[in-house]
Amino acid sequence: MPKPEIHPKWYPDAKVICNGEVVMTTGSTKPELHVDVWSGNHPFFTGTQKILDTEGRVDRFMKKYGMGSTNASNQDSDKKNNTK
Repeated sequence: MPKPEIHPKWYPDAKVICNGEVVMTTGSTKPELHVDVWSGNHPFFTGTQKILDTEGRVDRFMKKYGMGSTNASNQDSDKKNNTK
């Protein structure tokens, strides 16, 4: 049994609000929680995440290990044909 008057009031159905819209309910010590990002609009969870490649590192990696476009596979086959 918790001591009286030392614990905050518990709201079992607290509203989580994102961009003015109630997105879910949860238990909290506050009746409303205002958030900027939640799993419904975060790029990682929605699948719209983009890789920031400012120096071309991803492209160089893809070309080096043959995971890039079809041009990389064409270059590999050209190298094999030239060595024969």
